[in-house]
Amino acid sequence: MTSLRRQEDTHYPALVAGLSALLESARRASARAVNSVMTATYWQVGRRIVEYELGGKERAEYGAALLERLAVDLTQRFGQGFSRRNLQNMRQFYVAFPPATIWQTASAKSASGIRQTPSARSNTPFAEPEVAALARVLPLPWSHYLLLIGRTRSPEALAFYHAEALRGGWSVRQLDRQIASQFYERTALSGNKAAMLARGAKPKPGDVLSVNEEVRDPLVLEFLGLKDEYSETELEDALVRHLESFLLELGGEFAFIGRQRRLRIGDEWYRVDLVFFHRALRCLVVIDLKVGKFTHADAGQMHLYLNYAREHWMQPGENPPVGLILCSQKNDALARYALEGLPSKVLAREYRLALPDERRLAAEIEKTRERLEARRSGNSPGTRRK
Repeated sequence: MTSLRRQEDTHYPALVAGLSALLESARRASARAVNSVMTATYWQVGRRIVEYELGGKERAEYGAALLERLAVDLTQRFGQGFSRRNLQNMRQFYVAFPPATIWQTASAKSASGIRQTPSARSNTPFAEPEVAALARVLPLPWSHYLLLIGRTRSPEALAFYHAEALRGGWSVRQLDRQIASQFYERTALSGNKAAMLARGAKPKPGDVLSVNEEVRDPLVLEFLGLKDEYSETELEDALVRHLESFLLELGGEFAFIGRQRRLRIGDEWYRVDLVFFHRALRCLVVIDLKVGKFTHADAGQMHLYLNYAREHWMQPGENPPVGLILCSQKNDALARYALEGLPSKVLAREYRLALPDERRLAAEIEKTRERLEARRSGNSPGTRRK
């Protein structure tokens, strides 16, 4: 019996490895499937907007107002993902990849997938292809098309990057890197274009996306209407949750707004760990936790968050938001308020008096980290392993 158990145990790691590979492959396939539907849907949204604008002179004249109105109505029904800017991206996507272009490059089999939808057979101008057919002729994820329509400088560059991303199976990071390094222009000027293309097709270590990154792509979660609340590490998540409870227990001044609040600046996505509203100061408190050493980049990123919060999250009558950077390094915690940009020194002094002392916050973070690490290792705080 014991020998049989040992024999089973020798095969067990292979079973776990096989199941892990199967599940990872399935999760990647799921992410690709959602991306295909999302890309096809957004192309159709762009088409409908363009068709509507072309329906009459008066419609074309208030195109910007149309997007504003659609943004309000669609956001009320479907949540985030339908801002004026996103709708403009969908419209631009359709303009950059019109039907004549995408079907010209498709195979006869792909083109045969077009059929009239029920709405198209009635007296409407929309003869939309099926999602599956569109997915075959627009095979890249939506994040790739956002880069192509937003960052390429000419139709020729767009076509080049689109073709190379397809040929090389580029991730969105690899595509972003190639556009930033002007790969199209360098290839056009090169005397050995084949060698340039071969080198460009090779991914770098940072180009590869993990399964989690594919599944938890903010654009995908946004399309599905799912909340995006997770931390990179269990320790960071535990610290954020404790900090949330600690601030709420200080008194009635802090009102909880959100955790892992997403924001988009340019083509980049960011997450703010915690957002509170301070009732006495009448301002938002934006909190960012770093499990590591404080750097100047952390301060710069917080200022980016505050500028965004001032423009998009602040309500009339509120004071400017304040940032709190918390860094938790082993045996060294730091808390720092970002008060630059306030309209007066008097207001800055009020903030200092009303907000919790930085040293107290740093001490609480350090104490909590020690407790969490001790719990993880199975020791009590203050004891040593013999």
